[in-house]
Amino acid sequence: MGEGTGEMSHFDEQGASRMVDVGGKPITRRVARASAVVGMAETTLLRIRERSLQKGDVVEVARLAGIMATKRTSELIPLCHPLPLETVTVDISFPDSTSVRIVATVAVTGRTGVEMEALTAASVAALTIYDMCKSIDRGMVIQRIQLEEKEGGRSGHYRRSV
Repeated sequence: MGEGTGEMSHFDEQGASRMVDVGGKPITRRVARASAVVGMAETTLLRIRERSLQKGDVVEVARLAGIMATKRTSELIPLCHPLPLETVTVDISFPDSTSVRIVATVAVTGRTGVEMEALTAASVAALTIYDMCKSIDRGMVIQRIQLEEKEGGRSGHYRRSV
């Protein structure tokens, strides 16, 4: 399922939680892209596309929620470092008649990556879509929240193969 170095860097030798010391790591450009999919009824997606929900423009509210969420990642995920983000984009598309696809891209020049920020953006955008549409479709499913690609840092470039 997952890949990596096999090292659990958020624990010390005694198993206690710790924030990883990134002080000695080089400052490099780091970019991460994550995605999520929200499955729903065709009629729900049609209402989103027509922007006809009473709560407002679902796409733009979800996009803004995802962008705002990246700024709070270190408050939500206990061992994440707060980062001076340089750019965040949240793209929302409709790959078929029952799905909304969210792709969040986050970049920083720093000592640690932005994978968690990208995953947080995609997750919160998906949750926002659910929240805004739940009154008409409680059967929506948030699925496939995943890292698509990351660049920079010691572990180099990663791109999801499937």
